Amino acid sequence: MKIYPIVEGQGEVAAAPVLLRRLLHDHAACFEMEVGTPIRRSQSQFRSKEAVQTAVRLAKLQPQCAAVLLLFDGEDECPKELAETVRAWALEAAAGTPCDVVIAYREYETWFVAALESLRGRYGIRHDAAAPENPESRRDAKGWLEDFMPATRAYSETGDQPAMSKVFDMALAHQRNRSFRKLVKTIGDLLAQLDQPLPEWPPAGWQPES
Repeated sequence: MKIYPIVEGQGEVAAAPVLLRRLLHDHAACFEMEVGTPIRRSQSQFRSKEAVQTAVRLAKLQPQCAAVLLLFDGEDECPKELAETVRAWALEAAAGTPCDVVIAYREYETWFVAALESLRGRYGIRHDAAAPENPESRRDAKGWLEDFMPATRAYSETGDQPAMSKVFDMALAHQRNRSFRKLVKTIGDLLAQLDQPLPEWPPAGWQPES
């Protein structure tokens, strides 16, 4: 069985499978579930009912498709309202196949910013880098990451995004970032719909401090 992601950026085509496999295999211990090759759509297409439904139907045609996950950046839009609209379109096209929507507010890279300490000394991130109090408060998370890199080093979406997805601390991101918590919850919901056994979910120690 496979979850097929529908993603927005070129970096996400490589990064999303890395991220989802970590959640499925390393944390949910769900080795029956694999991640299919992502389907890429533009930002504007995620705001179009016709384009969203075409992408979902295409995902359903892929080998061993058991579930579909739409994952894209929300920029400055309200993620809750946008997700509700896109989810309704997607579920209609999914026609019973488990399907859900996760919007990274504001960008996928905001999840890295939330767990910045775990990236110290890697990919040009300074050894004294620390996550801001509110990682979702600023747009341009890529630029925020570059603030912690040498002046000669630029963030590479196609290189750094998959690499950082392999190593950033998911527990920290879950504790500090609402949209990452939504992703984790959604993975659990999809696995439950597929009757896949789950350990404690979210994993122990991932809950935000009260």
